[in-house]
Amino acid sequence: MRPLAWLGLLRQGGFRIHPSRWTHLIGVSFATPWNTVLAGIQWALFSRTLAKAELHGPPVFIVGHWRSGTTLLHELMVLDERYSSPSTFQCFAPHHFLVSEWFFRRFLGWLIPGKRPMDNMSAGWERPQEDEFALLNLGLPSPYRRIAFPRQPPIDLDYLDFKNVAEEDVRHWLQTLREFMLAVSTATGRPLVIKSPTHTGRLAQLAAAFPDARFIHVTRDPRSLFPSTLRLWTSLSENQGMQPPGDPEAGAPALSPEKEYVIECLRRMYDSFHAVRGDIDPNRIVDIRYEDLAADPVATLQTVYRSLRLSDFESVRPVIEAWAHTEHRAYQTNRHRLSESDEAAIRTAWKDYFETYGYASDASS
Repeated sequence: MRPLAWLGLLRQGGFRIHPSRWTHLIGVSFATPWNTVLAGIQWALFSRTLAKAELHGPPVFIVGHWRSGTTLLHELMVLDERYSSPSTFQCFAPHHFLVSEWFFRRFLGWLIPGKRPMDNMSAGWERPQEDEFALLNLGLPSPYRRIAFPRQPPIDLDYLDFKNVAEEDVRHWLQTLREFMLAVSTATGRPLVIKSPTHTGRLAQLAAAFPDARFIHVTRDPRSLFPSTLRLWTSLSENQGMQPPGDPEAGAPALSPEKEYVIECLRRMYDSFHAVRGDIDPNRIVDIRYEDLAADPVATLQTVYRSLRLSDFESVRPVIEAWAHTEHRAYQTNRHRLSESDEAAIRTAWKDYFETYGYASDASS
């Protein structure tokens, strides 16, 4: 972030920084002025180029709830060298990556862990990343702002579906997203594959703003989705937050607010998604299941390419098959347990999701 965006985030969290996180505060506060300096250098060198920039072909948006397999699909899609994606560094340094990414990739790879904290997937500056982090760092409202202050009430949930967001603010949000995508497209010179679970409830706005875009929607058994998402938010808060997760002062179990948050987010996202899903041209959107993707990534990706009329799949088939026989076989997913009370809660709150995507039967798990 730049200083004003960082100050705004701290103010939104009431400056309630836990003593155990003062090193986070000092580190980020030291970095923010340098982000401004580097942003100025990028503007001086690339402002004319960015003003003329265009997307190199229609973007492909991957949507679906957190932990539904969107990251796996994202990693698979960018194995096709005809496509590109925002990298982790580009999303974490959206103001200046055109002038700074080469340096961080070459000399500062040690700053980022080799594995993501919430699962066993590889991490690195060059790996594909969610553009929601770029929007957050650019100062836009985002549900991800809660990661910094997990003990505070959820914020910016209206930005999961734009339901109560003013049209002017939605236009500003879309323009900022487009400008970021143009900058990434300038760096890569290829069509973009964009992945953010937060885009699921924004389907209508994205489809209108990018009329040639394609959408891949991923679902997963909620009985795995729910505990895995809890692990995600807890892990992010523990590693990145200005406070430890949980709120012992409230006298409630540490994860109770997290459970309510996960339930509410999916409800908001899918109420909005289902309201417009039928209005999208069938040639622009395809639904896949995580279970199918994990069991047979080659066949599932072939279905995606054919359904959306993307590039010729046969030319990338050998790359996907090689990945499936090496990295995919070696990958170990985390195992999660779901209590009877939690399953009862999500079966009620997420009834439409269970039924719409074929997870209502116990046999589907």
